[in-house]
Amino acid sequence: MKILITGGAGFIGSHLVDRLVRDGHDVTSVDDLSTGSMKNIRQHQNNGRFKLVVDTILNERLMDEMVSACDQVYHLAAAVGVKLIMNRPVETLETNVKGTEMVLSMANKYKKKVLIASTSEVYGKIMNGNGTPPLKEDTDRLMGATTKRRWAYACSKAFDEFLALAYYEEKRLPVIIARLFNTVGPRQTGQYGMVLPNFVQKALIGKPIIVYGDGFQSRSFTHIDDVVEALVCLMAEPAAVGQVINVGNEEEITIKELALMVKKMTQSSSEIESITYDRAYGPGFEDMQRRSPDISKLRSLIGFEPRGDLHSIIQSVIDYYL
Repeated sequence: MKILITGGAGFIGSHLVDRLVRDGHDVTSVDDLSTGSMKNIRQHQNNGRFKLVVDTILNERLMDEMVSACDQVYHLAAAVGVKLIMNRPVETLETNVKGTEMVLSMANKYKKKVLIASTSEVYGKIMNGNGTPPLKEDTDRLMGATTKRRWAYACSKAFDEFLALAYYEEKRLPVIIARLFNTVGPRQTGQYGMVLPNFVQKALIGKPIIVYGDGFQSRSFTHIDDVVEALVCLMAEPAAVGQVINVGNEEEITIKELALMVKKMTQSSSEIESITYDRAYGPGFEDMQRRSPDISKLRSLIGFEPRGDLHSIIQSVIDYYL
């Protein structure tokens, strides 16, 4: 097939390019390289099955042309990372809201199947744990005040989901929403606040590993290979159309434990230092204490089971940065 990927030079997008090209598809990507990188796709430099267009997804004429020429669309382009969200809020909102609106509008014009990459951030301040079950796709959300910039990204991605479902329900556009939980692996940069590459990079050069808050906040990390497998299988599964589906790994770890694990695996002399959220991001920053997915819907749809355990996930990032 002919497949369009928005954000194909990014961390997740470039791995998806690898997989789809390997499967024999012709892949075109549009990426403005604001958070993506040419080095992520240099392996396809002379591959006739892949084409990169360096431009913005807000270019209406270009998107019309590219969507009309493809069979499927994977929409991954987005402003991501806590640091980017805090520092460039206008870009975050415009890219995530206007960009998704453009993709859905063009996909509807030509009735092309589209997969929207969403995020566990849409749950907001809702926490699972302490006797409560993992987060399901229909769990109620809880957003912070609009004066807390932290929640702008969460709201923008939630709007993307609402809009995608509206296109499905009103216009019968075949849409799938994959709600991703902390995807990690080779090529991920720590530049925008991603925790695991930050820890690994600091550990390898012996600089302090910085943990924000008390370090007892827990997360679930999913290897990029598992995420790509899930996305490709969901796109091929008719029953996934019109659905919101959690994509993640149920194995949890606290951020402090993660820092200790990275230090041990890298045999690093780095100290582990804790700093307050206020010092890192400014007064009033809010975070969630625990977040873990219920992936029963993903299992029932495509038989998904994560293959990467936490040790192998961390090792893959270490190997990338060595």
